[in-house]
Amino acid sequence: MTAVLPERVAAAPGPKAVSAHQAGCPCAACARAGTGAADLMARLAAVPGDRTAVVAGDQELSFGRLRERASAFAAGLAGLGAGPESVVALCLPRGAGLVTAIIGTLTAGAAYLPVDPALPEERRRLLIEDSGADLVVTDGNGPALPGPRAVTVGELTASRDGAATAYAPVPVGPDTLAYVIYTSGSTGRPKGVEIGRGAASLLLRELEDAGAARGEGRRVGWNASPSFDASVQQWVRLSRGDTLVMIDEETRRDPALLAAFIDERGLTDLDITPSHAEPLLDLLTPDGGPRPLTLLVGGEAIGPALWDRLAAAHRSGLLRAVNVYGPTECTVDATAGWIEEPGEPHIGAVLPGLRMRLLDERLSPVSPGEAGELYLAGPRVARGYRRSPSLTAQRFVADPFGAPGERMYRTGDRCRLLADGRLVHLGRLDGQVKLRGHRIEVQEIEAALTRAGGAAEAAVVLGEDAGGSPCLIAYHRGGDAEALRTAVAAALPAYMTPSAFVAVDRFATTPSGKLDRSALPARIEAAGPAGASPEGDGVEGRAEELIARVWAQVLGAASIGPDDNFFKLGGHSLLAIKLVSRVRAELSVALPVKAVYANPRLRDLASHIEELLAAKDG
Repeated sequence: MTAVLPERVAAAPGPKAVSAHQAGCPCAACARAGTGAADLMARLAAVPGDRTAVVAGDQELSFGRLRERASAFAAGLAGLGAGPESVVALCLPRGAGLVTAIIGTLTAGAAYLPVDPALPEERRRLLIEDSGADLVVTDGNGPALPGPRAVTVGELTASRDGAATAYAPVPVGPDTLAYVIYTSGSTGRPKGVEIGRGAASLLLRELEDAGAARGEGRRVGWNASPSFDASVQQWVRLSRGDTLVMIDEETRRDPALLAAFIDERGLTDLDITPSHAEPLLDLLTPDGGPRPLTLLVGGEAIGPALWDRLAAAHRSGLLRAVNVYGPTECTVDATAGWIEEPGEPHIGAVLPGLRMRLLDERLSPVSPGEAGELYLAGPRVARGYRRSPSLTAQRFVADPFGAPGERMYRTGDRCRLLADGRLVHLGRLDGQVKLRGHRIEVQEIEAALTRAGGAAEAAVVLGEDAGGSPCLIAYHRGGDAEALRTAVAAALPAYMTPSAFVAVDRFATTPSGKLDRSALPARIEAAGPAGASPEGDGVEGRAEELIARVWAQVLGAASIGPDDNFFKLGGHSLLAIKLVSRVRAELSVALPVKAVYANPRLRDLASHIEELLAAKDG
């Protein structure tokens, strides 16, 4: 079975400069016929040089200047021996330098490995070592990591920047490695997904064909961590001449700042998770900038309430939203579905660069309307997992419905096909979970708890905090909760640190002797996570009393003391947003989300609020 987008969506115009069905055409049909996709760097070369390519704070970079810098960067890489199939680790923050490094690496014909500098040092080292990266590029800030040769962006471009040379990307084929991005691993270690240049090029054309990237002069917000595959969906837009607007960390985690940023910077396109779309919708106004804003919503399931809100926003003309779904192993997006009417959420129809199979456990097609595991085949399926042939063989299996030698990727997702070709996502078949847009294998967290944290046994479940927000709950036998939190935070990204650590004497098992996850409570009780001060001793003054009350409500703690730490009690980015919203509503003070991160101790945050109130009254 192969589904295509509805005619109305598929007919959305792409860029005028690209003609259909000719040599180098990037459409799926031509790709399957062997003509391949127009390479991203070839398209980038044709964009007018005076058009703005990147906006990062006060810095703007034209396409002409971006190509100059990328050429210099590529020449520097070539001088160090990098070329096709080389892997260059980019340990750079979101900014113009990162964009230059990505485009420069691809211009050299090499592949890039994004290593977010915000990741724990142990995690960064693991990604670099596991990938076998040939070079590491940094901005010169932060501690050096052991491994391959490390160079800075400045060292690569110092003697070449501004050289009067034509932009000439190294010719590569569609199977040449473009990038390696790591995802959480069920074996306790992350796994690197290898994506080819042709697959990345097809992604852009299919976003255009779906209407998710259409028209000229678009201003696209880069909202994702560079180590998250949604970032690819954002930077590829450069190749069609769109402007990439970098969103700083403070802005992206504060809905009020993000809403203002959208208006002030004139964003037309924003990639966002459902968790962060919900509070943003409350702050968008119909007269605040170019409209309608296009939201590409993905990374986790959209609930019915949010779906209906997005549909209402579409009908009012405030925005247009498309639900995009896809595993990293299938080049970011596999399906797209416009959110125009209230009703049952769906993930849309499969994009043309992929072919869908809904199969049962015997790899036989399920009957129409029945649920089955989603398998994806086609030119956008990844090459496999970096330096892991056994794991690749488990997930990338022979396609019994394709040509000899073709493979399909087993997603582990249960879906049901509607009569109009749209898919309804019904959940996972394994222990993988999605939290605030991140794909997480709970086994990787459990391994960190037992390996580094000292727990004898551990089990992690996706549950809810007392306020009903999704969170990770770690159950452990043996080990101290605070020591376990510290160990996980040192080894794994922040989004993989559980919000609550619950000690148990023993774990329930199934009749076959396996851990019975269904017996573990999936909600943090009102008594709250371990670590709260008893009875709220020492809380003084209006601000402290308000913060203690709000913390107790959003964290589910029975009582909060002045020395308690918001994040050590299970706080995370979404709860910080809720906290700020409550403080603004009750005290009419503009408390930014960054204040919670800067003042995680209750007494410190209350003191900061008192200062804001005094300044306001004065």
